[in-house]
Amino acid sequence: MLWLSQKMIPKSFTAKDGRFVILRQPQWEDLDGLLDYINSLVREEAPILLRSEVGRTEEVEWLARRLVSIEKGEVIHMVAEVHGKIVAGAEITKHRQRMEHVGTLGIGVKYGYRRIGIAIKLIETLINEAKRQGLKIILLDVHENNLPARNLYNKLGFKEVGKIPKGVFWKGQYIDMIRMALEIEDCT
Repeated sequence: MLWLSQKMIPKSFTAKDGRFVILRQPQWEDLDGLLDYINSLVREEAPILLRSEVGRTEEVEWLARRLVSIEKGEVIHMVAEVHGKIVAGAEITKHRQRMEHVGTLGIGVKYGYRRIGIAIKLIETLINEAKRQGLKIILLDVHENNLPARNLYNKLGFKEVGKIPKGVFWKGQYIDMIRMALEIEDCT
């Protein structure tokens, strides 16, 4: 299956705390905002896989690759912007060949912007776009002790399908990694 890249139309909404949020695809001009966003998650020791801050050169290379992947239709990626600042990012990376109907979700929300509806809107938007592009199953991995995220994923219909014992080393200890899946269409 070949996906042709199409620009996603930006969406906006008012968060639970009254802030105006724009959901859109990332662009080259977001470099500094994306660098600040990812490094804020690292400094906070958020439950993400990165454990050291990213340098500007590394971020330039990542963003260049990411924009090409978006253009090729290999990934669906959105950011959330509040008052001109990137405060969240989420993507679905599409698998290939016999798993081309499957995508893997990743999401992060900056401290101070959680529990106000940004994550759920980002994920719902990505799921709708993934479905439109022919994906049938969305996978994600989440730290077992990240109960707010697990509750959100359950609310959206994701089901636990596996566990990797001691799958991640975070804050000085091994934590199980939970694999969750969402069937967005019957695979027939």
